[in-house]
Amino acid sequence: MAQEIKVLLFDLGKVLVDFDFLRAAQRISFFCDKSPRQICDLFFESDITLAFEAGKLAPEDFYLRVKQMLDLKLSYQSFEPIWNDIFFLSAKNRSVFGLINTLRPCYKIALLSNINILHYEYLRKNFPVFEVFDKVLLSFQLGLIKPDKEIYKLTMQTLEVGPQEIFYTDDRPELVESAKSLGIRGCVFANFNQLINDLKGAGIISLPQEKTHLRSLIKYKNLI
Repeated sequence: MAQEIKVLLFDLGKVLVDFDFLRAAQRISFFCDKSPRQICDLFFESDITLAFEAGKLAPEDFYLRVKQMLDLKLSYQSFEPIWNDIFFLSAKNRSVFGLINTLRPCYKIALLSNINILHYEYLRKNFPVFEVFDKVLLSFQLGLIKPDKEIYKLTMQTLEVGPQEIFYTDDRPELVESAKSLGIRGCVFANFNQLINDLKGAGIISLPQEKTHLRSLIKYKNLI
C-alpha cells in the first residue's frame, strides 16, 4: 500500500511563473551578430547555462563566458536586466498559486527549481511566488541540476520524507521520469485542469460534480 502523501513538490518555471527567453535573446541580438533563435539555441541546456544554474559560475563569470561566446558588445550592467527580463505571470500561474495556498493547511509545500542566482534574486524582488512555500530548494544553492537523481535524493533528505510521501509536478517529462525512477509520485504539468485531475487521482483533493468555486471544492483529508 502506498504511503500517505505528506509533501507537495512543485517546479517553478512554466508552473508558477512563465518565461520566454526569446524576449531576452531578441534584445541581446542587437549587441552581437547572432539571431535571437541562434542565441536561444546556444543558451538552452548549454554547458555554460547549466554550470550557472548549478552555482558553479558567479554572475560576472557567466557574463564573461557569454560575452566571449557571442562576441557581445554589452556591459555587465546592461546585460543583467536584459537577462532577467523574461518572466511574466499568466492566468495558469495564478490558478496554481491559489491552489497551493488552499492546500497549505494539510500538506508541506515545497519548491524544487533549476534556477540561477540572477533569476532567483530578480523573481524574489518582483514576484510573490516564494513566500507560499514551506521549503525552497534551488539548484544554484544545492550544486545539483534536475534531472540528476542526487537532487531528488537530497530533496527527500531535506524534507525528511520517503519517495512515496511526495507528490511532484514539473512541466518537463524527463525531470518527472527521473524522480519517478526513485519512487517519487509525480505528474507532468500541462495545465491547471490536468493538475487538478492528477491531484484528484492521487487522492489529494476530491471534487464534487457541482460547478462552484475551487476553494469550496477542496476537501482536506482528515478534516471532513
